[in-house]
Amino acid sequence: MRGNSIVVRIGLALSLAAALLSAGCNNSPYPAGAERQNTMFYSFDERSPRYLDPVASYANPESAYTYQIYEPPYGYHYLKRPYTLIPKAAAEVAKPHYLDRDGHALPDNAPAEQIAESVYDVKIRPGVMFQPHPAFAKDEQGRYRYLNLTRDQLGDKRSPLDFQYQGTRELVADDFVYALKRHATTRIEAPIFAIFSEYVIGLREYADQVKKEDAKLLAGLPRDARDKPFLDFRKWPLAGSYAVDKYTWRIRIKGKYPQWSYWMAMPFLAPMAWEADAFYAQPGMSENGLSLNQWPVGTGPYMMVDFVRDRRHVLQRNPNYHGETYPCEGSAEDKAAGLLADCGKPMPFIDKLYVTIEKEKVPRKEKFKQGYFDVPEIERPEWGVDFRNDADDSDEVRKLYEDRGFQFPLMTDISNWYLGFNMLDPVVGRGDTREQQEKNRKLRQAIAIAIDWEEGYGRIFKSKGGVAAHSPVPPGLFGSREGQPGFYNPVTHQLVDGKVVRRPIEDAKKLLAEAGYPGGRDEKTGKPLVLNYDFQRAPTPESKSENDWMIKQFAKLGIQLEIRATDFNQYQDKTLQGRHQIFWGGWLADYPDAENFLFLLYGPLGRSKSQGDNYSNYDNAEYDGLYRKLQSLDDGPEKQAVIDKMVAIVQQDSPWCFGYFPWGGLAFQQWVHNGKPSILIRDMAKYYRLDPELRAQKQAEWNRPIVWPVALLVLAFAALIWVGRRSFKARETATARGTTVAVEAN
Repeated sequence: MRGNSIVVRIGLALSLAAALLSAGCNNSPYPAGAERQNTMFYSFDERSPRYLDPVASYANPESAYTYQIYEPPYGYHYLKRPYTLIPKAAAEVAKPHYLDRDGHALPDNAPAEQIAESVYDVKIRPGVMFQPHPAFAKDEQGRYRYLNLTRDQLGDKRSPLDFQYQGTRELVADDFVYALKRHATTRIEAPIFAIFSEYVIGLREYADQVKKEDAKLLAGLPRDARDKPFLDFRKWPLAGSYAVDKYTWRIRIKGKYPQWSYWMAMPFLAPMAWEADAFYAQPGMSENGLSLNQWPVGTGPYMMVDFVRDRRHVLQRNPNYHGETYPCEGSAEDKAAGLLADCGKPMPFIDKLYVTIEKEKVPRKEKFKQGYFDVPEIERPEWGVDFRNDADDSDEVRKLYEDRGFQFPLMTDISNWYLGFNMLDPVVGRGDTREQQEKNRKLRQAIAIAIDWEEGYGRIFKSKGGVAAHSPVPPGLFGSREGQPGFYNPVTHQLVDGKVVRRPIEDAKKLLAEAGYPGGRDEKTGKPLVLNYDFQRAPTPESKSENDWMIKQFAKLGIQLEIRATDFNQYQDKTLQGRHQIFWGGWLADYPDAENFLFLLYGPLGRSKSQGDNYSNYDNAEYDGLYRKLQSLDDGPEKQAVIDKMVAIVQQDSPWCFGYFPWGGLAFQQWVHNGKPSILIRDMAKYYRLDPELRAQKQAEWNRPIVWPVALLVLAFAALIWVGRRSFKARETATARGTTVAVEAN
């Protein structure tokens, strides 16, 4: 019986293995049944967002969350082009009225030089409620339950949902006043303070006062103390921002600044409840990962319910959202694409946004092709271009994409990519003496000629490609000359037989020699010129090929380019400290005006000096003066002339190699509806609608289990049983015969 026992045991083990293999054929990365829920699945890469506090958040990966959670006064109409401002938290888009130096009213068409002050009275929508949050919870006596916690009372709570009680309250004008005041903070990075302080009356002086008051609060505390007393901005009035009444927020702006309305469509001016700010300032909150950077508090359609750093973020429908309806106005193309089918229906359509980390491009694309991502990434505008290029390279791939009904709508929108130089750097930067400034400028110009953007991002990296740029201002904006006859960058290009072509590499080598580096070697020391490329993403197979191409561009001049790749958060730290040299940069428009790109080279917004978005730390007095003039101009001949002068200055100075203007496009599954690509519209999730049943059907169809290994295992098991039984019978027979012979001999 021992042989039978062994065979049975082997059989049971193989049966169990076969059962487990069969059960494990579902390769979905989500819990069972998730595909049938009204949940949108997509991904993020590298690391979790660093800042979700609206004062600090300005990076594109962070916008995927901030725009779904916070609700600024304004937004943009989802379908209309050109872009049109619409009210969100505000009841209407406010029209400014103008005052002269004596406070007298001026007509709407008053010359900019007569306007001393622009006044915006923003009417707030009544009845808007904040999302549920413990910061608003009160007891039966009306006292806040959780605004005076000790470290022991906080315990090990790591989410606002860990608190027993949740509360809410109505949005009022004072919440917008508080939000604008917070840009004067000394506690966190505030990248837009430099801009706002130029325009909001009294904001710069207010920041000085806050700095002094905060110093008093922090007196006696260690400099690295994580627990800091609440910095209550309600205590100090700001002349340029106050509540006229419960639902009227007044902003006073110096002079005329037409772009101010665009800033009110961004989370920088989304309302902030003082209770939320106070809640997260309590002892132990920072240590427990409880802050506005992980757990925002807003009035928008979604709220954060799960934040597992560098792994998963889950946003859920805000039960207190005031609601709005899907737009009914759009173009004929929108109607043909089915983008008006949900006209007048309440939004948001989707209950939950489930975002998981996916560090590499290839597995992200595979999960999309398997149906496990509804979109690869919600905020990146190049996925559709990438998938379309795959289809262009292979008929088999094209057929697969067509059979699976993938949608890849394209756009030409306002964004750019460029290679920048840190002007604080002694080698590629401005230079200390007039002679050194001229040499460094020629070095930058030589590099700008050598980098063949038409080759790299026109023919090689087509999935990220676009049109070579000759200025910082993308086509589609007033003031841009891109694509117009006769316009080009004379530093990098020339006219040959009526066509704009890149200058020959010999021109670049001549400039390099005049810069003091003949053949790529320092003329004084003979050492090769080595430059550092601070790439803002962690290395991946995809980025390596691009970086290798960039190395070859510098090698044309005999320059050695060292790649110093980091993740985005580390890159941010490096630029704040001014330790970068050459860097890769890009800009997705915040608002549809040339100023939104030209401000990236405005001196007072230097990254390393004022935490602004001038990553080049470029500082040119003439350019800055023209920029200040530009800000008060409406579209017209005068504004065009100012833009032309600014573009000519940076073409010659070359703080950037202008790079290219990318094609844009998104990727959607066939069960995702209402997808329209856009750079400016970042609160897109509320417009999307899903068909979960179709998703479940297609996932099952596209991921049928491969059963032949199971069948093979069963056959092997059957063969083993047969061999085992045969061997057992043979032994039994041999034993029986041996016994018979022994008996006869006796």
